Amino acid sequence: MEQSEPRIPFQQAALRIEKLDEFEQFRSALARIFAAGAVEDFLRLLQRKGVPIRDFDRVLREKLLERTDRKLAQDGTSAQQLYDALPVSDQAQVREFYLTALEAVDLPLREKFNKLYRYY
Repeated sequence: MEQSEPRIPFQQAALRIEKLDEFEQFRSALARIFAAGAVEDFLRLLQRKGVPIRDFDRVLREKLLERTDRKLAQDGTSAQQLYDALPVSDQAQVREFYLTALEAVDLPLREKFNKLYRYY
């Protein structure tokens, strides 16, 4: 019997960020929103507005990130404007960061807001 080589787990390729300042501003806002002490407020807002958590475009369009993160709201640039200023490759990484963060929310909160997490 032939021995197979050890399997290496999948690792996402690291893409270079083109607009680092805008990207970092957006990523920092998402990190604050998804922080353990703040994420429940974001989930409540999504629930009140009837926005599925994975509908990132609608989250941007309805300015739900700014309504949750005071610093982002005070910066004078909307999340949509920040996102639109990024090249497509940076936008993809912001979206990936958002989707990864929402999946990392603690299970009890995910169960409490299970309707937000449903796929439609």
